[in-house]
Amino acid sequence: MALDKRNHSNRVPVFEGNKETEETPQVQRPSRPPMKVGITHGDTNGVGYEIILKSFADAPMFDLCTPVIYGSFKLALAHAKALDMKAQFNVVASANEALPGKLNLVDCVPGDVPLEWGKVSAEAGHAAYVALERATEDLNAGQIEALVTAPICKESMKLSGFKYVGHTEYLASVSAEGQNEPLMILQNEMMRVALATVHEPLQQVAGQLTQEKIETRLRALYQSLRRDFLLSSPRIAVLALNPHSGDGGTLGAEEQEIISPAIQTLVDEGVPCFGPYSADGFFGAAMYTHFDGILAMYHDQGLIPLKALGMDSGVNVTAGLSFVRTSPDHGTAFDIAGQGKADAASMRSAIYAAMDIKRNREADDEAKQNPLPKLYHERREDSERSRHTLPQEKAE
Repeated sequence: MALDKRNHSNRVPVFEGNKETEETPQVQRPSRPPMKVGITHGDTNGVGYEIILKSFADAPMFDLCTPVIYGSFKLALAHAKALDMKAQFNVVASANEALPGKLNLVDCVPGDVPLEWGKVSAEAGHAAYVALERATEDLNAGQIEALVTAPICKESMKLSGFKYVGHTEYLASVSAEGQNEPLMILQNEMMRVALATVHEPLQQVAGQLTQEKIETRLRALYQSLRRDFLLSSPRIAVLALNPHSGDGGTLGAEEQEIISPAIQTLVDEGVPCFGPYSADGFFGAAMYTHFDGILAMYHDQGLIPLKALGMDSGVNVTAGLSFVRTSPDHGTAFDIAGQGKADAASMRSAIYAAMDIKRNREADDEAKQNPLPKLYHERREDSERSRHTLPQEKAE
């Protein structure tokens, strides 16, 4: 499966069999200025500034968006100097003052925060929180159009008094749709994986799973695939919890008692979801290529194969929020912080994804207001094929 990457033209891909052709879009929209994207600096002892600066080292990035960094001017300069990177910041008091073609920076972190490469500290955690808080305020006020968050250290955030587990939980609390439980979706060029449980310890996962939770996650994933990725009829695979899908209940009853009934409920609602599939056979046989989204039961079940197959281009998308938020699919990389070794590919992918999702939501809103002409265009050549040819999981 090839997920949507850069599309700088206004063509619409249309799949006929195995061939991709081009057709003129039915709707011509006026060109818009570069999208204003907010970017938080993350943990200041990690690689956040490095991957931000590397992402905008190429001038064409400024043709795509107007970046607004939320952080500390002093720390930004310190990172650039230590890494021997050229950077000219346009320091602004608010995102409203951001200029196209400039590396804008809202200097919102007060005081002198020590730069201590690779170190867990309350000061770095507090600096990350202040930047995040200011960015979400501007996001809700409409001063920026989408948010990309650089990696944070959860331990540092906790030391600073941050009361949330991580980004996702905090963003849910400040979203206009804050009563909705957010859905964590990780994607790369080969797959999209959503999580039924997120950061729960493994020994608690089975107890956290309920039929209602799985149904809620599946509905959220289906709606995100339609709205955020403009897939008209997305297919979803659901992974099992136990080895061999429970083997008829001999290795666990969750598949029979919780997961399968949840799948059936969604099928009855018209949502094309399938499973439960044993994770080892599902990924080993590359069955993920036949689906637009995957619901994994726990964190490592879904993220190990995703990162093994495409670590550098991974993106974290938080669905279910009133605004668009993405982030690189990696952590603070304390082990290489300050060494200039960080790869910015995931950050760039996160910026691209944020812009794509924002535009897709605008197109979805327009389609709902004016159903004709149809604005959904399937991006995968096999997504609209007969669902009667789904691969069968190989017996072990």
